[in-house]
Amino acid sequence: MTQRMRPLSPHVMIFRWPLNAIMSIMHRITGVVMTAGGVLLVWWFLAASVSGSYFDAVNGLMTSVVGDLVMLGLLAALCHHFCNGIRHLIWDTGRGLGDRDVTLSSRISLGGSVILFAVIILVG
Repeated sequence: MTQRMRPLSPHVMIFRWPLNAIMSIMHRITGVVMTAGGVLLVWWFLAASVSGSYFDAVNGLMTSVVGDLVMLGLLAALCHHFCNGIRHLIWDTGRGLGDRDVTLSSRISLGGSVILFAVIILVG
C-alpha cells in the first residue's frame, strides 16, 4: 500500500480564526469565569457569617496580591461579557447579522470592553 501525499484538513494550529469565532468562544469562557468568581464571592461572604477567624483567613487570601489579580481578571471578564452581551441583544432584534456588521460589532465590542475596563480601573 503506497501512501499518497494528501493535504490535511485545516488544523487548529494553522487555521486563522475569524474575530467573530474568537469573540464567541471568549463570551462562553468569560461566562464560566464569572460563575467561578461568583462562587469565590459567596465563599467570602459566607466566611463572614461563620466566624471571625475564618473570615480573617479568607479575607487575607482574597485581599492578597493573588486575590487582587483574580479580582482584576474577573473584572476584565465582566467587561468583555457585558459588551459582547449587548452585541447579542442587538442580534436578537435581527439587526447586524451581515458579514461586515458582525466583524464591525466584534471590533466595537472588543474595544468597548477594553475602554470600560480602563475606565473602571482609573476611576475606581
